[in-house]
Amino acid sequence: MNMRKLLKQAQEMQEKMQRELAETIVDASVGGGMVTVTMNGHKHLLSVRIDPEAMDPEDPSMLEDLVVAAVNEASRKMDETLRAKLGTMASGMPGLM
Repeated sequence: MNMRKLLKQAQEMQEKMQRELAETIVDASVGGGMVTVTMNGHKHLLSVRIDPEAMDPEDPSMLEDLVVAAVNEASRKMDETLRAKLGTMASGMPGLM
């Protein structure tokens, strides 16, 4: 495989991955659905949904902990999703790996 062809394939793979990152979305819920977050493949937080019952003025730290846990879970899910996608893409380029 010549170097020029290999570089072109690598660039195409990078462009495809960037498109897929923007399109890949995961949701994560914690506390029995009290807090749900949505994150894209760039790990940008797209939305946070909070059940009104989670908003206890006497215990704001509970809600804070739920939001942190939901974001961390979404990040973990995205890492797993991206690992799977990267493995699929890499298998299509045997000369690269």
